[in-house]
Amino acid sequence: MKAGVVAVQGDVTEHADAVRRAATAHGESVDVVEVRDAGIVPDCDALLMPGGESTTISRLIHREGIASEIREHVRNEKPILATCAGLIVCSRDAKDDRVDPLGVVDVTVDRNAFGRQKDSFEAPIAVAGLTDAFHAVFIRAPLIDEVGSDVEVLARIDDRPVLVRDGPVVATSFHPELTDDPRIHDLAFFPDMAVKA
Repeated sequence: MKAGVVAVQGDVTEHADAVRRAATAHGESVDVVEVRDAGIVPDCDALLMPGGESTTISRLIHREGIASEIREHVRNEKPILATCAGLIVCSRDAKDDRVDPLGVVDVTVDRNAFGRQKDSFEAPIAVAGLTDAFHAVFIRAPLIDEVGSDVEVLARIDDRPVLVRDGPVVATSFHPELTDDPRIHDLAFFPDMAVKA
């Protein structure tokens, strides 16, 4: 599998390490490439949209011609894992004129709705399809406040969605790459194996 990490800004190394851990756990091999320019995404089997600063990520992927390639990736039913700022950029509506969302996840989001950096927190969450709770790390996390009819909510906190699936896209309000637990990356890229694990 060739996995591309959108690397214009954000926690790129952590996602690269996490998808390698997930692949290794299932006896799979993965070639991880960083996506900073157009022309790389079409060759990728999977994509990771990391956290970071959503306004910067949005501006750069449109400027570099990566945005249209990500939309085509989704149209071709290839998987994406979008976390935190990645969720905001992939959403239908980011409620912020500085973000030009890709519209590949039928949700609306509020940026930093869980609070500022000092309000970051960690919590165990129950995830549909996983036996044990996942220890989730929330840092300036966005709130998913509207979910389209075809979007599957996989986890909630206080009845608020924090993990969703829309077709080939899995999107989270939290940072699964900041733990050693590969199961969210499994859900995105090795879903049958995630349930068995």
